[in-house]
Amino acid sequence: MKFFIDTADLKQIKEANDLGILDGVTTNPSLMAKVGISGEEAVMQHYKTICDIVDGDISAEVVSTDFEGIIAEGKKLASIHPNIVVKVPMIQEGIKAIKWFTDNGIRTNCTLIFSAGQAILAAKAGATYVSPFIGRIDDSSWDGMELIAQISHIYQVQGFKTEILAASIRNALHIVKAAEAGADVCTCPLSSILGLLKHPLTDIGLAQFLEDAKKFA
Repeated sequence: MKFFIDTADLKQIKEANDLGILDGVTTNPSLMAKVGISGEEAVMQHYKTICDIVDGDISAEVVSTDFEGIIAEGKKLASIHPNIVVKVPMIQEGIKAIKWFTDNGIRTNCTLIFSAGQAILAAKAGATYVSPFIGRIDDSSWDGMELIAQISHIYQVQGFKTEILAASIRNALHIVKAAEAGADVCTCPLSSILGLLKHPLTDIGLAQFLEDAKKFA
């Protein structure tokens, strides 16, 4: 399973990349605004900077909701760097745009997926990735991991090549469960990735090893 970090914070992106396990980045206008990036020129430059740091797919989101607007934005974003993947919302005009992008060699990430039916439509249109929002599904009293497993099963049966990108990850356990359920990618905050490092028995064991090593000093 590939690891993406979900942020626009360059410091966090660099820290995750330094771990040696980072495969890509997802971000959006809200995350850009969170780190003080606004305006088309600044946003475009920020995406380029991210691409210079991480050698992997970088999802860049459109804000238009009409076909022509999505296409125009997507073409601009794709021109930034070969690793850019255009993130498109799961709406009727979005599906039309994903098909156009597919036919014209531009890779896409269909975002805001909340059902297997939506995932099927995105795959049929040729999306490179689909992004089911696990945490938000759990918040609505449904099972996000069950959806990942359902999409994974359907894609295997039907032979779809679209990759499942588990999004809205809230903690380290979500990452493990997404891997078990068949996600190809997970995108999450740095805190969730670092959470995978933690276990009390590791801390206890290391403390004992260090204490024993003192005897040979």
